[in-house]
Amino acid sequence: MSEKLTSADMLARTLAANGCKRAYGIPGGEVLAIIDAFDRAGIEFILIKHENSGGFMAEGAWHADGHPPVLVATVGPGVANAVNVVANAMQDRVPLLFVTGCVDTAEAESYTHQVFDHRKMLDEITKATFTGTTSTCGLIAQKAASIALEPQMGPVHLDIPVSVAEAEATETLTVGPVPTPIQPPMQDEIFKQACAALQNAKNPIAITGVDAVNELAGPAITEFCEAHNIPVIASYKAKGLIDESNPLSIGGAGLSPKADKILMPLLDESDCILLIGYDPIEMRIGWRNPWDTDKTVIEITPTLRTHGMHHVSHTIRASLAPTLKAMTANMNSTRNSVPALAVNARAAFWDTFSADSEFGPDRVFATLRDSLPNNTVATADSGAHRILLSQMWPCHHPRGLLQSSALCTMACAVPIAAGYKQAAPETPVIAFVGDAGLEMGLGELATLREHKIPIIICVLVDESLTLIEMKQRASQRPNLGVDFSGSDFPTVANALGGHGVWVDDADSLRQEAADALERDTFTVLACRIGRKSYDGRF
Repeated sequence: MSEKLTSADMLARTLAANGCKRAYGIPGGEVLAIIDAFDRAGIEFILIKHENSGGFMAEGAWHADGHPPVLVATVGPGVANAVNVVANAMQDRVPLLFVTGCVDTAEAESYTHQVFDHRKMLDEITKATFTGTTSTCGLIAQKAASIALEPQMGPVHLDIPVSVAEAEATETLTVGPVPTPIQPPMQDEIFKQACAALQNAKNPIAITGVDAVNELAGPAITEFCEAHNIPVIASYKAKGLIDESNPLSIGGAGLSPKADKILMPLLDESDCILLIGYDPIEMRIGWRNPWDTDKTVIEITPTLRTHGMHHVSHTIRASLAPTLKAMTANMNSTRNSVPALAVNARAAFWDTFSADSEFGPDRVFATLRDSLPNNTVATADSGAHRILLSQMWPCHHPRGLLQSSALCTMACAVPIAAGYKQAAPETPVIAFVGDAGLEMGLGELATLREHKIPIIICVLVDESLTLIEMKQRASQRPNLGVDFSGSDFPTVANALGGHGVWVDDADSLRQEAADALERDTFTVLACRIGRKSYDGRF
């Protein structure tokens, strides 16, 4: 006698067959059958305190082990709570599978409590959105996984009516083929021209971005750039694709005007710019049209670019690693050393962002980088601290610094760190947050306690929305809505099951970081840096 499966079982088993391992969320009556089916399929359900945080925890775990991230939300307020993290997944290229419960279509016509059109609300911030039926829940789960993981990655929504989830399925389980790399068009004239231009360039430079991270192209980029002595600028997401201790790695770019003053002249002087999985969605407005339209700009991209932010002369639409390998096979190495301009820029870059305060944010970052192992994964919330940290924090491996770099949303760093640490418990993980960002997501400290996740949280305490306050002053506007009174973060951390401590000097910070690495609960290091500590820093 064959096993009788519900539509929720078909959904769960298909997602599990596509590598899904964990689902995050808050239960509601409309998703109970789905959560139950996840458990039977071997997908662990992890309770969080807010759907927004659940999506970021899912993202963090995905960065750690590559299993597609799943977020579950119940009808109405659960779905609405998740809008921010779904929008983040869309802009930050995260393959989030967002599973929601909904009331049945017929019932929705005459029953309005908590009812609105989930799909219509999510249509603009997802790659696709589906509604399940008893004959399609497995089918749409397969579609969702394929679409989410197809370049460019992004979120897909699955809306499952209650009666459908609980009903016996009328379909057969099928799993689609595993995506294969897109091979480069080696006989194409554009490809040949690109190889020749790059081979003959005197001052080439590469820019890497989020698509290279998602394609795990770090080793291929390192091998290619070392073989041809091509220096590399990384977007914030792409830091560590090439080890930042490598002489070819100049540094990270995205939001810092001081960094731009060092990097932009390199682009001006370069006679060939190579874009490797680079998506300018991470960059500030100064990176709109950063080079002349007569410059040779070669782009390797897995997807069609329609942003219009800069000129490209040669587009190779293919997967990154096989393209770089094919280019090497069609090129001779003509440069025996790194161009002097790049060498000087690298030195100037790291000197510009070295620590020189007694105990400002720069000293905090430098002290913690020196105190923590090279394999530490850091996460950054949005705010002034993120810009400085992204310039100062050297990454020795891909995904060494995680953040919301396209949507730039607050309250992401702690749950991303938590998800990563839970999926990779042997890896040291630290979250950097501003005091307002920590206050926005304080509830997730209880999640850390509940699931015994021993991350380190460094909160930069200056009692101000500093980045916005700096913009107010720069535009000669009055100080409005940016300053606030302080919270006793150590007391809050201790009350919620962690360990919290005030830190006012580098020696204490160094010792507290060492102690935190040995602790089996989370640690909050509340670093009092004072207001206006970021002035002139980035």
